[in-house]
Amino acid sequence: MYNILICDDEKDIVNALKIYLHSEEYSFFEACDGIEAVKTVQENDIHLILMDIMMPNMDGIEAMVKIRELSNVPIILLTAKSEDADKILGLSVGADDYITKPFNPMEVSARVKSILRRYMQLGSNVKAPDVLRAGGIELNDRTKEVRLDGDEISLTPTEFDILKLFLEHPGTVFSPKEIYGRIWNETFLGNENTVAVHIRHLREKLEIDPGNPRYLKVVWGHGYKLEVKESYGKQG
Repeated sequence: MYNILICDDEKDIVNALKIYLHSEEYSFFEACDGIEAVKTVQENDIHLILMDIMMPNMDGIEAMVKIRELSNVPIILLTAKSEDADKILGLSVGADDYITKPFNPMEVSARVKSILRRYMQLGSNVKAPDVLRAGGIELNDRTKEVRLDGDEISLTPTEFDILKLFLEHPGTVFSPKEIYGRIWNETFLGNENTVAVHIRHLREKLEIDPGNPRYLKVVWGHGYKLEVKESYGKQG
């Protein structure tokens, strides 16, 4: 059973999302503003959050910043088409994805399933993966821990998966389309900003100087790659 928190000040939207996502696999929690959302995360084991941006008392962006201090639970923003700047800001401070209103029921269901699948991927029937290393980066997919020069750093599930992709293929150039397809498991719909914001946020956590990165490099006109001059290896 997956616990999904739906946070929106419009009750009709909350009810519609519950209908779209109706499944025996899901249990729903509700919040009408960011304050309630933060409290719900503090008091319950939440596996996914659907969060509106524009809400009274505490908006979705502020709530997400506070939630990120408590948990790396996946967060999907609920946005209006006119809120492009807010989408970028939301991705920058820790959102994993966004869905634009009015919602397509099939898209909502697919996005939720995709992110939950990635977040809950590790199971008893899955072979424990290797530890991946590149330079000062160490990623342990079994414990979901990432260390930089020996110090643990906190990544969102999406950031973790993007880093894992690069670590598994050092030196390989991935276009935004390829990254989106591999990480979100969906057809690329021109979501270059989504990928770029996650890469930028990942750089801010991994790089001493994000403007002059050691690891995550842009290959202009093609995409991104992990460049490591130091030794790279796997440990079983």
